[in-house]
Amino acid sequence: MINHPVGRPAQPGPDATAPPPAAAPPPSAPRAAGPGGAVRAGGAIPLALAPRPARVLVLLAAFVCAACGLVYELELVALGGYLLGDSVTQTSVVLSVMVFAMGIGSLLAKGLTRRPATSFALVEYALSLTGGLSALALYCGWAWLHQPRATLVALIAATVLIGLLIGAEIPLLMTLIQRIRREHAGRAVADLFAADYVGALIGGLAFPFVLLPTLGQTAGALLTGAVNAVAGAVVVLWLFRAEPGPRTRLLLWTGCGLVLALLALAAACTGAIERAARHALYGGPIRFAAQSRYQEIVLTGGPGPAGAPRADDAPRVPAQRTAPPLELFLDGRLAVCGPGEYRDHEALVRPALAGGPSGRVLVLGGGDGLALREVLRHPAVRGVLVVERDAALPALARRDAAFAALTGHAFDDPRVRLVQAEPLDWLRGSAERFDVIVADLDGAAAGGKYRSREFFGLAARRLAPAGRLATRGGLPDGGLWTAESGLDAAGLAAVAYQGGAPAAADCGYPGPAPAFLLAARTAPVLDLAPDVPAPRSLTVPALRASEALLTARRPSPLPPPHTLLGP
Repeated sequence: MINHPVGRPAQPGPDATAPPPAAAPPPSAPRAAGPGGAVRAGGAIPLALAPRPARVLVLLAAFVCAACGLVYELELVALGGYLLGDSVTQTSVVLSVMVFAMGIGSLLAKGLTRRPATSFALVEYALSLTGGLSALALYCGWAWLHQPRATLVALIAATVLIGLLIGAEIPLLMTLIQRIRREHAGRAVADLFAADYVGALIGGLAFPFVLLPTLGQTAGALLTGAVNAVAGAVVVLWLFRAEPGPRTRLLLWTGCGLVLALLALAAACTGAIERAARHALYGGPIRFAAQSRYQEIVLTGGPGPAGAPRADDAPRVPAQRTAPPLELFLDGRLAVCGPGEYRDHEALVRPALAGGPSGRVLVLGGGDGLALREVLRHPAVRGVLVVERDAALPALARRDAAFAALTGHAFDDPRVRLVQAEPLDWLRGSAERFDVIVADLDGAAAGGKYRSREFFGLAARRLAPAGRLATRGGLPDGGLWTAESGLDAAGLAAVAYQGGAPAAADCGYPGPAPAFLLAARTAPVLDLAPDVPAPRSLTVPALRASEALLTARRPSPLPPPHTLLGP
């Protein structure tokens, strides 16, 4: 730095030769900022802080924006899996489209770097609205439009728009950092990317462990949008408040207020919107609706307060009016149809507990308590261990009066022990042996891991020498033969059978009857225990007849078993 003398400059004498004029700096050269000023072409932008804390604040904004951006991304991934199924496909589509859109957004941000602070505020406001309202808008469209293809198009459109806006953030933040203090580009990029990646880590952890279980999809997205808007406002309307002119600054303040007001209005209306959407989707009165860490749980219909008329309606309602059927939906798919659920659970459990020891029983999944009810009907059962990953399901089976009555209050039986764990992980870490294992799990869920060779191999290791394993096989033309092949690879001989009409038919969801598999180290014989009340839907001749029909349809050779690494 050149030090100038203090005081009045000396005047040259009359005969002194005039010094040559100093070369003027190029008009485009940036001037160094003084304390509290940011460098810009033609002058310095006054800042609310000194350069060092101002730079820290911009990096903190990058941290917050990255956390919010990853929350939006995970919201879309989870929502795509919930609404459209096939979580692997939805995850691949959302991630690939978003990364592509982020690259395009970074290119488009080149035209915004002349006024980076104002542009950054506008980008954050647009991102707050788009990301915050995306979950609610997609859910409502899916519930009311009943067009899966339209939902997929809307999901991709939301992903593209959010990706474009996220991609524009880094170039603008980089420009703001360089406006505060010029430094080597590599150092600035390293600091900015470090803040961005750490923020993404925090957002990625906050989504499944904090936002989703405590607030749910829609409220979590709305709160994230509000945080996003505030982060953009702090950087621009306080730290860089001298860049926009007075009129622009007023518009930015107004825009921030409108964004927060719209998000607050959406949050206030979320409950009513979700209730209306669920009513349009499920039809009956909603007894219970919640978003657990793992899935959306909705219980509709049935007798009791949810389906009962109000007192002022009682004179106008005929006394013989029947309540709608009790139905349990998991992630929008029917899991339990109250009037006919016994068909599925009797077919799954009763043959497995006949013709051998059944003192110790393991139920994998079955958090609704319905398979457990059938197990407990057998007096030879001394103890039952239920391994369920989602604690919200057993809690619902205990809390809701109609659902608890449907389960026969199975979880209150002293023979029952409940463990909250992922079934596959629990099998890997356990050394207990059981006479009967009942896998009440959806074989098509979670990428098919519950019908994989690895799953059946771990389950077989938990069987006693004369133990039996019962599992859902799916449809005869679907995953049934792949599941049987997996049992065969695990060293178990299996028989396939059906239990009659599908349980969902009583709730208006007709379809082919599902098949089940009973396996043991030696080929089991289908039978029913004589010392328990007769099942309502099964007979020994019907079971053996269905076995013969499916045996005639069995392909030879069987298809290769499903594995965790392959289809």
